[in-house]
Amino acid sequence: MKEIALHLLDIVQNSVRAGASVVEIGFDLDSSGMLVMSVADDGCGMSPELLERVRSPFTTTRTTRKVGLGIPLLMQNAVLSGGGLELNSEEGRGTVLKATFNTRSIDCLPLGDLASTMATIIMGSPDRPEFHLRCHSPEGEMSFTTEEVRAVLGEDVPLSEPAVSGWIQQSIQEEIEPIFGGIMR
Repeated sequence: MKEIALHLLDIVQNSVRAGASVVEIGFDLDSSGMLVMSVADDGCGMSPELLERVRSPFTTTRTTRKVGLGIPLLMQNAVLSGGGLELNSEEGRGTVLKATFNTRSIDCLPLGDLASTMATIIMGSPDRPEFHLRCHSPEGEMSFTTEEVRAVLGEDVPLSEPAVSGWIQQSIQEEIEPIFGGIMR
């Protein structure tokens, strides 16, 4: 993966497959340059046995292939930058993943196109789950929820509508650019 936003796309797909009704996504950048990406869901969660094995590339719940590289690659990229990965899960309650990146490290991936990634995530699952995005840095903060968009649009306009997706992408981009600026590229 060439950017952190692509890791987000992969991790959120796990939450969707886990049957989550709400996926909370957070990006917190502190003044020392440490960026924490968090994804919390209320999906089916993982058994203690799966939670122990999920960091291995030879563990996956998919039946279409025998390897699962999402979490191992995310962990590798976080560690290479001087960060790390925390993963907690409980069956029937959900999963919380936190990946920390040192954005001042030459080995840190750029954040990438978070706005396009969020629009893609929402278009891929326009009905369920609800998505919450929160971004924070010393420069400011923003939040976005699909519930707020649905309340404005009403029931007749789906979030998968291309014009809606374009608006979501543009709105998120306008809000996160001043917050994250230089770490995006």
